[in-house]
Amino acid sequence: MSLPAFQLLRPRTLDEAVALMTKHEGDVKIVAGGTDLLPSMKQKLFTPAYVLDLRGVGELRGIRKTAEHVEIGALTTLNVIEHSALVWKDYRVLYEAVKTVASPVLRNMGTLGGNICLDTRCLWYNQSLLWRKSCGFCLKKDGDLCHVAPGGSFCWATFSGDSAPALLCLNAELEIAGPSGVRRTPLSEFYVNDGIVRLHLASDEIVTRVYLPESSAGWKGSYLKLRVRGSIDYPLAGVAVALKVKSGLVEDARVAITAVNPAPHIVKDADAQLIGVEPSEEVADRIGELAARTAKPLTTSALTPEYRREMARIFAKRAVMACVN
Repeated sequence: MSLPAFQLLRPRTLDEAVALMTKHEGDVKIVAGGTDLLPSMKQKLFTPAYVLDLRGVGELRGIRKTAEHVEIGALTTLNVIEHSALVWKDYRVLYEAVKTVASPVLRNMGTLGGNICLDTRCLWYNQSLLWRKSCGFCLKKDGDLCHVAPGGSFCWATFSGDSAPALLCLNAELEIAGPSGVRRTPLSEFYVNDGIVRLHLASDEIVTRVYLPESSAGWKGSYLKLRVRGSIDYPLAGVAVALKVKSGLVEDARVAITAVNPAPHIVKDADAQLIGVEPSEEVADRIGELAARTAKPLTTSALTPEYRREMARIFAKRAVMACVN
């Protein structure tokens, strides 16, 4: 479980980082906090010749508020976001999600950009080289067989980031830098529902910033996750809910799920069930059913798909009621 040999690159500016990504395209991996990449490299899931360390690019850190949005640098640690009074007050669902990530030590290293770009996970993939070799390599790495759905050509490895569903509820946008310049894209268009492809991100591009619109500020928010242990673990099912409430009635609403599909998803029609009504147990039950219908878990973790789907339903209901209360 030692790290493979690689050359460490340490740019000091974003332009320098993009230039190095372009120069070594296809044979370089980005490291920010390293909490996801380095364990995967020890498992020999990645063996890049170059590792690009972004920590020296100071312009990618910090939380800034403007008239139109709140801007969060991709290198901003989860610990900084968790303890931001601005995030706690105006973007509560993000605070609720970030504080559940791993442990305080890991949140002190892990970054928002890294959490957004997490590799997908599977019981048959996130193992040592010896383990994978003994069981037979899988579709996602070195093999041509999916152990989760034998006979299929689709990878069901799940996306397991906690911040993404919260950011989807906030209608967040990403800034992405590449050799052609900077582009912005809605987070809802960033993910690909495929365990291998994962992201609409070119191999020479870098996620640089997250934008939270002013129109989503002040919404009530809740995030609940299923995991085996009370800390450290990735979610095995997660639900984020954000509600804009005025005079007891919901004016706008979004619900999103994670860790039960190859990508995080907005729960369709959840807003239609919530807008214009006073949330109740009955309404929350309907949101739970919609969340369970959106969830498509398979045997990618130690818990059964049936249990994870049922917990998505229960957590969606609880998250709605938590926002109300």
